[in-house]
Amino acid sequence: MEGSEFDELVTFFDNMAQTNWLSKLHNRLIELSGDWTNKNVLDVGSGTGRLLLRGVDKTKTVTGIDLSEGMVQKSKKLYSERKLTHKSNFKVGDACHLPYANELFDISLSTCVMFLLPKPEEGLTEILRVTKTGGKLAFLNPSFYMSVENAEKYATKHGLEGFEKETLLKWANAAKKRHRYKSDQFHDLLLKCGASSVESEEHLDGLALITYAKK
Repeated sequence: MEGSEFDELVTFFDNMAQTNWLSKLHNRLIELSGDWTNKNVLDVGSGTGRLLLRGVDKTKTVTGIDLSEGMVQKSKKLYSERKLTHKSNFKVGDACHLPYANELFDISLSTCVMFLLPKPEEGLTEILRVTKTGGKLAFLNPSFYMSVENAEKYATKHGLEGFEKETLLKWANAAKKRHRYKSDQFHDLLLKCGASSVESEEHLDGLALITYAKK
């Protein structure tokens, strides 16, 4: 994947991060990642920074890294507008080669990213490397049961229409082309890469998987 592939989709992904269905998942992921008070928090594949924005007021710092220059510039603009530049840092970078020192962050997150990587274990190894021992991690991925057909059924059942439905279906289509996980499969990957404990929750009627871990 090239960052330029996402540069033209900045507005789309920024709006997607504010949909009801994804906002609820982001809120739950934050809850499961633990208390952000005075913590240094990292988001790998941070997009336009909307996830970190939900908890930035509590943190010591927030750091976002994304493959897309357009996403990073949008993040910087958003945080500048909110007068949060002093406690935020966004840069362009690769999830599989994070430009950070070992054990730097108290909490590390990654949503809708690890399942896209050709070799997810490389990204997981890196995010664990830069997380402090005893630190918390949380991930959002499509589950093994995510498909366009099942996403259509979910949208019909729960009354998703318009952009809400469109974004869910696009996520389902991307999942079909990349990786989908049962909870034990992702657990095994995380433990193999260095996590000390792992748990998961299913959401969206089993189509989405939030996994939270401790290093």
